[in-house]
Amino acid sequence: MKGLNTTKMSMLHFAPEPLFHNFFSRRFGKYETADLEMEGVHYKVDLQSLPFADATYDFVFASHVLEHIPNDIKAIEEIRRILKSNGMAILHVPLVAKKTIEYPEPNPHEACHVRAPGYDYFDRYVKYFFRIERYTSDSFSGEYQLFEYEDRSTWPTDKCPLLPPMDGERHIDIVPVCYV
Repeated sequence: MKGLNTTKMSMLHFAPEPLFHNFFSRRFGKYETADLEMEGVHYKVDLQSLPFADATYDFVFASHVLEHIPNDIKAIEEIRRILKSNGMAILHVPLVAKKTIEYPEPNPHEACHVRAPGYDYFDRYVKYFFRIERYTSDSFSGEYQLFEYEDRSTWPTDKCPLLPPMDGERHIDIVPVCYV
């Protein structure tokens, strides 16, 4: 967001992490929060059916949210709808498979995820956004690289029966920045 005058921008933060509250609220002229179940947010809303007018926000942040949403395509459409022209969204999901796996029901052992996003997950965004920049561990110098550290070779397990095994303990992370 370097070079942007965010003090004149409006932001909507879904499932707001307390860690980011001060960071975002100090930088954006209008900072609002939303979640379906969380207390203390500005709006208790379903991401699949937002009550906001078209082109309401300049920036939307939803990190580790879409893997919980049954109809994630509808949620992506709604995020796109509420973004202003030249708006942007960061829609990060945990990458836990090579290819996205849709679950038949929410998995209580995976925080009720309804899917296991794979490296192909961000292809879903292409239809809705003008440009998508994907920042990976290779996008940064060594001291700032993004990786998930987890031994995934033991999958599947009783708690995660649909997750296929993955080699290694260090897995890339991808943060997509989506532009309208």
